[in-house]
Amino acid sequence: MKGRVVNETGQPVSNASVMVKGKTTGTAADENGNFQLNVPGNATLVVSSVGYLDQEIPVNNQTDITITLSSGTTNMQEVVVIGYGTQRKEAVTGSVASIGGDKMREIPAANVSQALQGRLAGVQMSQTSTRPGATMQIRIRGTRSLTADNNPLIVLDGIPFPGSIGDLNPDDIKSIDVLKDASATAIYGSRGANGVILITTNKGQRGGKARVAYNAYYGDQTLFARYPMMNGPEFVALRKAAGIYTNGADEKDDVNTDWQDLFYRTGTVNSHDVSVSGGSETGSYNVGFGYYQNQSLIPTQQYTRYSLRTSIDQQIGKYFRVGFTTNNNYNISEGNQLGTFGTLSASPIADPYNADGSLKRVVHQSLGDGFVLTKGVVDSLSDNGLWINETRNFATYNSVYGEVKIPWVDGLKYRVNLGLDFIQGNNGNYTGEGVNNSNPATESTAGISNSQTYHWTIENILSYDKTFAQKHNVSITALYSAEQQKYNSSSMSAKDIQSQEFQFYNLGRADGEITVDPNGQSYNLWGLMSWMGRVMYAYDNRYMISATLRSDASSRLAKGHQWHTYPAVSVGWNVTNESFMSNVTWLNALKLRAGYGQTSNQSIAPYATLGSLSTRPYNFGDDTYATGYYVTQLPNPSLGWEYSETWNYGIDFSLFKNRLSGTVEYYTTNTKDLLLGVGLPSTSGVSSYTANVGRTQNKGIEFTINGTILDGGRDGLTWDAGFNIYANRNKLVALASGATKDEGNGWFVGHNVNAIFDYKKLGLWQEKDPYLDVLEPGGAVGMIKVLYTGDYNGDGTPARAIGADDRQVMDVDPKFLGGFNTRLAYKGFDLNIVGIYQHGGILLSSLYGSGGYLNNLTSRNNNVKVDYWTPENTDAKYPNPAGPLSGDNPKYGSTLGYFDASFLKIRTISLGYDFSRSVIKSRDLKLRAYFTVQNPFVMFSPYYKESGMDPETNSYGNENAAVPLSYNMRRILTIGTNTPSTRNYILGVNLSF
Repeated sequence: MKGRVVNETGQPVSNASVMVKGKTTGTAADENGNFQLNVPGNATLVVSSVGYLDQEIPVNNQTDITITLSSGTTNMQEVVVIGYGTQRKEAVTGSVASIGGDKMREIPAANVSQALQGRLAGVQMSQTSTRPGATMQIRIRGTRSLTADNNPLIVLDGIPFPGSIGDLNPDDIKSIDVLKDASATAIYGSRGANGVILITTNKGQRGGKARVAYNAYYGDQTLFARYPMMNGPEFVALRKAAGIYTNGADEKDDVNTDWQDLFYRTGTVNSHDVSVSGGSETGSYNVGFGYYQNQSLIPTQQYTRYSLRTSIDQQIGKYFRVGFTTNNNYNISEGNQLGTFGTLSASPIADPYNADGSLKRVVHQSLGDGFVLTKGVVDSLSDNGLWINETRNFATYNSVYGEVKIPWVDGLKYRVNLGLDFIQGNNGNYTGEGVNNSNPATESTAGISNSQTYHWTIENILSYDKTFAQKHNVSITALYSAEQQKYNSSSMSAKDIQSQEFQFYNLGRADGEITVDPNGQSYNLWGLMSWMGRVMYAYDNRYMISATLRSDASSRLAKGHQWHTYPAVSVGWNVTNESFMSNVTWLNALKLRAGYGQTSNQSIAPYATLGSLSTRPYNFGDDTYATGYYVTQLPNPSLGWEYSETWNYGIDFSLFKNRLSGTVEYYTTNTKDLLLGVGLPSTSGVSSYTANVGRTQNKGIEFTINGTILDGGRDGLTWDAGFNIYANRNKLVALASGATKDEGNGWFVGHNVNAIFDYKKLGLWQEKDPYLDVLEPGGAVGMIKVLYTGDYNGDGTPARAIGADDRQVMDVDPKFLGGFNTRLAYKGFDLNIVGIYQHGGILLSSLYGSGGYLNNLTSRNNNVKVDYWTPENTDAKYPNPAGPLSGDNPKYGSTLGYFDASFLKIRTISLGYDFSRSVIKSRDLKLRAYFTVQNPFVMFSPYYKESGMDPETNSYGNENAAVPLSYNMRRILTIGTNTPSTRNYILGVNLSF
């Protein structure tokens, strides 16, 4: 028989599971809802799909049948993408987390990573920037490698994706499936070492008439919270207490300038997406166009994205099928040369206005002059072409496939996938004469940089899927693939541009120095060749086993060490399908599963095996120079794979007529032969070489539960809720040559890969505290008191003063984290709430720490508003401004930037109304409008309580601070002087006809 699965509006339900009740015979509907299945005339079909209620349909000798699924809660009959195929969730033995595109879009977001935050257990999305268009750092089950890549593989419509996840339009996405353990990711080999994110985009509907969908929203972005800087009177009091600096020429004690108020503007977010989809009896199409723009609170800073997507699928005869998908993206980032440090550090008692009310160009402060920056000044400079920074990126991601069913072998298919991708980036910047500088004669500067990425993939896939004797289901997949990527970049800069009209378009005409940046010139070419085989077997829908063998060859590694072969195996047992469970009516599904697998990582820079040279000019006279070369990295002809072994154990369950379902998982991942740059002593004349040394471990537990608390039917009150919590314990197990620490890189055996090495603040020294003169010679009451770890003399006095040996290793990672969501619906109204949370760990804020130069407590710059020690305020948290200094900061001032990283944050509250339920009577016209508030509340956050600010990080460790962390410590995410976080108010509409 043949059939078609559709939803309540008549649209096809792709990948729906169609099973014969009581048997293992079944199939999955294709992308257009069509299926074929050999069944007896008296059989009953069980049909299910993600987001729909199961249906049981008697065949009654029909040969052509249409099955309509109703929206609702589902169970483990859902169909998920597992890599080179799909599988019913009931039969999955690896660790796979899934979310539908409609659920993901409950949060109007610029990109996929923002929409996924907190929705999937074990998938941590960390904010690295608050600038418009920024994507998040993604970690699946922790950090494995020290210097190799830790980012997951993204697979777009079956093809490895080389671009940024920010290039993808969330409205184009049908579903996302995340492969987390080695038994699931092994099919992607070394590319899947850090997990795999499978993104499936929308396709057309075969046999359906053309439909148009329009989704749009617009909103205002307001300041979530001001950076809590001192006002004029508070700054005057601080300057008096510190007794170091006196007022400059433009500073007066009765002035109170709010520099943030002069600088910020109201931001906006604006999104429009239009798609047309449809098809004939043998083919389908989907075409979509998207526009997104986000104007920041910082003047001139904005991000604009244009996206165009086309998908075509065509059946040719009985055995052939071809298809083509293209995703194209063009985006522009502007104004990213602007930060907030200058605004925050400006003296609040400096008057920016002349006597006639006009703005001064600079203000004369106690320690140097400050360029006056207001939103009006910035806009004027930009409008006149005097201060510009813009990055333009174009990317096109294309895939073509052809598939043939082998006519003489039922269930055997051959498919070829070809991916062709191109990415281009261009940056241009120009700063006019005297702009953002106290000296009006400062020469103008300009620069350009360009990069191109060329990527291709070809995959040959042979698959066989067959059920024997209605109990034995066998699925076999064989793969041969090859992949190559070429990247090149260049950059140059110039000074003293002849005319401001030239901007960055004619650097060769500059009167000043023209520099080709040697660090900006880059070229690399790498390739990967792979073989893979996978066998999945299920007996009577009760016992499942999956085994994968993958072999990869990487051009990045040394000759003789380029190939690596690794296995993966997982098993599952559907306990509820056993006869002895037939009377347990409250338990609808219970599956136990376990898996073991190896994965490999080769994601180091190409040519690391070859060593490297650097140049240095030599002066042989007044006008004669020669270029000398010296070795900076030794080659390693033995450099091989970094690989991990993972054990995964899981329980999937569904209770009370599928109204409550969930998953519990435990995993352990041991990674060894880390791809690590090993430092050498200076006497060797070479700084480092790359080797396979060291080990790390990640282990953790994950829990997800979803349920329908109230089920009032179509017009009654319905309440759905979901919750996930997960904990990952990450530690460094070993370093090179048996070392237990590497202070320069912040690595310590037995601790998180992300760790801080510093003194531990206990409080402040008070008058009656003993041993101040011993532990802190020359110290004073009110200064920071840190932990002493040394010995004590016989009389109880400390044996030495506090020094470098008292520094502590402090783990940064949170103890546990997760997310939650809930949906209430009544008649046409719906209310959705989505939140995230984490507990424990360390949050590093450069606003409060000494590296930020905004908490010097000396009045050098404006200071963050803090409760500091004075003789009249000895219970304070922050030290005496007149106390001992270390450079420009209080002694041990770095300890002031460490906070408990715990928080609970409501990300979205959305109220919508479906006009199609009562107002609109047409079956073909669907209209829903909604109002959303983003980032409305933060709770249980010590940092929020202290500062009123968003406790999520916004910078890498080596960014957005006056004295940032070293590049080696870039991995430590911080709160720096980046674009402020926002609270957004959004109106949106979903229309289809």
